[in-house]
Amino acid sequence: MVALLGQRDVFLKLIEAGFGAQILVRGNEITISGPVEEAERVSRIFEELLELLERGHDLSEDSVARAISMVAGGAVEPGQEGPSPSQVLGDQLLSNRGKKIAPKTVGQKRYVDAIRANTVTFAIGPAGTGKTYLAVAVAVRALQERQVSRLILTRPAVEAGERLGFLPGTLYEKIDPYMRPLYDALYEMTGPDTLPRLMERGVVEVAPLAFMRGRTLNDAFIILDEAQNTSPEQMKMFLTRLGFGSKAVVNGDSTQVDLPDGQKSGLHVVEEILTGIEGLSFVHLDGKDVVRHEIVQHIVEAYGRFGQQRLGVDG
Repeated sequence: MVALLGQRDVFLKLIEAGFGAQILVRGNEITISGPVEEAERVSRIFEELLELLERGHDLSEDSVARAISMVAGGAVEPGQEGPSPSQVLGDQLLSNRGKKIAPKTVGQKRYVDAIRANTVTFAIGPAGTGKTYLAVAVAVRALQERQVSRLILTRPAVEAGERLGFLPGTLYEKIDPYMRPLYDALYEMTGPDTLPRLMERGVVEVAPLAFMRGRTLNDAFIILDEAQNTSPEQMKMFLTRLGFGSKAVVNGDSTQVDLPDGQKSGLHVVEEILTGIEGLSFVHLDGKDVVRHEIVQHIVEAYGRFGQQRLGVDG
């Protein structure tokens, strides 16, 4: 009961605040009273949380709050399509140094399932929705289970206000800042000692998109990040690198294009061109899937309401 209700009933208080029902706990018995629909939802929450505990998932205020949000939103009522909170939060992708990585929203769960089921998956959504983070987690898991023999992460080195030529150092030192978000995710999931060895052996490669030209990538898991900054020609070039036994994930935020004025984004046209191809899937994430600070979700939604064109922003 402590694991279910939380220390000092912190989880129980969250559930009581989220629904219009009364909850009475005596020993190992929980009594729920109130409007029938609300009582059923509270009962559903406890069933989902118990399922997570039985799977070995440690509950936290964040996971309980997300489970409440899924059930309170009506997205997981019995008979409706869509994963339940226990299916979403219990889908452990990776465990490293005691930290378990799993989807946190229904949208993220659908994204992960799409990666598993398809050869090429496009994820389009705002910052903070876990597009890159979850893709790297699935890729590292595939590498660990020897489903692929190497992991390749790439992104276009497009300047956002700076020019590569003005940055100090060698070419690799110039492009390092553009690759840093990919390195950060890899470090967290493989460990600072393991990653250098994997990169030295060529098992893990992080490189600018331009370095992909002319290659055929067999038996690899390839992630293209910041795809909104590719041209249509670069997007086609990347997608045609795919070889036998490989899988690709393409991530981007169509509202954050850093290309020069007048240059079309490859991400804007690719869905129109490729929709309907078997083994290829498009997943759209939105503000509800933001897993950073709660204020980030509100910022994303506010910008979405205001409209990028009214701001005079390209994209």
